[in-house]
Amino acid sequence: MRLAMIGLGKMGGNMARRLRRGGIEVVGYDRAAETVAQLATETGMIAASSVADAVGKLAAPRVVWLMLPSGGPTEQQIRELAPMLSRGDIIVDGGNSNYHDSQRRGAWLAEQGIGFMDAGTSGGVWGLENGYCLMVGASPEVAKILEPVLKALAPAADRGWAHVGPVGAGHFTKMIHNGIEYGMMQAFAEGLELMHGKQEFNLDLAQITELWRHSSVVRSWLLDLTAEALQHDQKLEHIAPYVADSGEGRWTAVEAVDQGVAAPVLTLALQMRFASQDEAGYGYRVLSVMRNAFGGHAVKQAGE
Repeated sequence: MRLAMIGLGKMGGNMARRLRRGGIEVVGYDRAAETVAQLATETGMIAASSVADAVGKLAAPRVVWLMLPSGGPTEQQIRELAPMLSRGDIIVDGGNSNYHDSQRRGAWLAEQGIGFMDAGTSGGVWGLENGYCLMVGASPEVAKILEPVLKALAPAADRGWAHVGPVGAGHFTKMIHNGIEYGMMQAFAEGLELMHGKQEFNLDLAQITELWRHSSVVRSWLLDLTAEALQHDQKLEHIAPYVADSGEGRWTAVEAVDQGVAAPVLTLALQMRFASQDEAGYGYRVLSVMRNAFGGHAVKQAGE
């Protein structure tokens, strides 16, 4: 089995490494030539000097796996890639694309006889050692061809990957996965903040999170990572109170509105990330002014 991996950043590079460990031949390309050279030396990956060069090193049916930023970069690459391919070839999008885009791209490629798979990929920087959780959307025929690749990337051949439905289903499932992740993270953050604030008990949060990891109902990988972080630093004073959102939390909230499904936890977790990003804090300033206006409450001046 041989495929091309386009985009060898933190995720794509480690996926190429895991595929090589699993005996899959990888032709790799990235705009950073030094990254390509390093991976080729380290893993035996076949280096490509361009996307066209990568495609030229494949045999039919050619499989090109994209690990690129969602939106414009992925769209542009698929549009440029399609004319290089033939009927029966396959494009896999392993990035965090909107599932609507994946459905549209899959339909467009199908008109040209090119297969498409949307692969929702979870596992982050730990995927290289632990394996990736893969939620894929594709036709049964495309899924069958990619099966050896999915098994090599997953934690084991019989678990951690699944063909969940037609094109679009993979990225939809990953979108909901990330929405749930937002909610879980927010719950842990709020609970730990409450314990941190109860100064009369002088709670050891590293001890407590480690305790919870064993037989408690809230044990999880997120808790494992949190406990590890708190072992090194409980005050977190060097960490800015800013939490980015990748976009999938927003798409999940929109989906809830479209379906008319109440998803208050997922939606509020997203809103709390927005609140952390509001450096100007204009809305809170307005609240302070209103409170002063109707109740004569003191207004704290900036810098106090």
